[in-house]
Amino acid sequence: MDGRLLQRKHLEAYCFLQICYSMLYLQNMEYIQRYLTNTIRKAMVSFPAVLVTGARQTGKTTLLRTEFGTSHDYVSLERPDIRNRALADPVGFFTQTPGPLILDEIQYAPELLHYIKELIDTRRRPGQWLLTGSQSFSLMQGVSQTLAGRVAVLNLDPLSVRELSQQPQVSPEDMLEWMFGSAEKHPPSKAGGMSDPVDTVDAEFFRNDNKQAAGPGFEDWLLRGGFPEPCLNKQVDRQLWFSGYLQTYIQRDVRDLTQVSDLETFYKFLLLVAARTGQLLNMTELGNEIGIAGPTVKRWLSVLKTSQLICLLPPYHKNFGKRLRKSPKLYLLDPGLAAFMLGLHSQSSILQGPSLGALAETAVAAEWLKFFRQHGEEPQIYYWQSSGGKEVDLIIERDGRLYALEVKATATPRAEHGKNLKQWLKLAGANARGALACNINKPQALLPGIRAIPWHLNAYSD
Repeated sequence: MDGRLLQRKHLEAYCFLQICYSMLYLQNMEYIQRYLTNTIRKAMVSFPAVLVTGARQTGKTTLLRTEFGTSHDYVSLERPDIRNRALADPVGFFTQTPGPLILDEIQYAPELLHYIKELIDTRRRPGQWLLTGSQSFSLMQGVSQTLAGRVAVLNLDPLSVRELSQQPQVSPEDMLEWMFGSAEKHPPSKAGGMSDPVDTVDAEFFRNDNKQAAGPGFEDWLLRGGFPEPCLNKQVDRQLWFSGYLQTYIQRDVRDLTQVSDLETFYKFLLLVAARTGQLLNMTELGNEIGIAGPTVKRWLSVLKTSQLICLLPPYHKNFGKRLRKSPKLYLLDPGLAAFMLGLHSQSSILQGPSLGALAETAVAAEWLKFFRQHGEEPQIYYWQSSGGKEVDLIIERDGRLYALEVKATATPRAEHGKNLKQWLKLAGANARGALACNINKPQALLPGIRAIPWHLNAYSD
């Protein structure tokens, strides 16, 4: 038997065993309600179809079957026999399963979208179709071209810290207000600096210690991340799980769905990308290091972005006259996966290694991205870096206001940690607020107008 065919057979057997294991495991695991559920329910009122996308193993199937399994039939297109039957006779397939229907792993049969469109146009009923799919170019192209105006596309990320603690969901406005305070409450001083710290911090913000729930261990979160299986079940071997995850991703998504032929070079590329999490992206340097051309670097980065493994934050430039930096900032979307790909397999290796700061920044950026996506939003999040090298890690823009975050892995925040924030706030004006995200579980005053806040979003309680 050809070596590649044998390797594929082994991979298929591995994937089948992983699916069986996951089903048995999830049956015995306490279900954690995902915040995206509320957004799905809202979308089902307005749209006949809802597509839940995201990276592999984020819990898409579990969410839909748990929350909507009593109202919708379930069909998985990952099973070759069902997929082949559906593709061979789509009309007969949908006649036998008219819905309401959960159609799982639609990326394996995007041709079915044309038939779903016809059924929707024949009888348009809200919430009739719930689709899942790991994002791919062919799937998203098919959705945008075929189901435009008929489908809401939502993204399910790995678990957030707040979801893990099963805290109630809050609005973006409430979270930003709580974390940063309002510009009205914290006006700049007449001298051009910020007002006195006694005036900038709400007394209630510090008094309600009993309402501030501690998040998970900082080191454990960086090590295991938010993918449900390694996050929730400590008996899952982390290294084996992430190793299998990458094998499945490269062999099935990258090869089969995006037609990348040189998988060995792509894997090396992926490791180099992971080593740059929390850094400015230099595509020329990345291509030179691995020996691939610029267009290939762009295409492979697009594959990783579409697969929801990375995000690229643009530089913030409004109100500053020009873009001070043109390169985006790269983040992996799960710190546990990033740590694994960096070869860090213990808490001590993370805490004592040179990648601690980048992993902490990755964790914070991912938490804020997840938070907005849980509400069905693609957030306006940037970074800022001056020509002199002054940098603010995250800039969130919302409703005409700017919220700046500097990230430090320290558990002992000091005034000097906020110096870049202080300078940026002077440039940004009265509608800007700043905070230092670090390894603490209770907020602290840091500088006039600047708070030190927990690295996670779990401390808020309404």
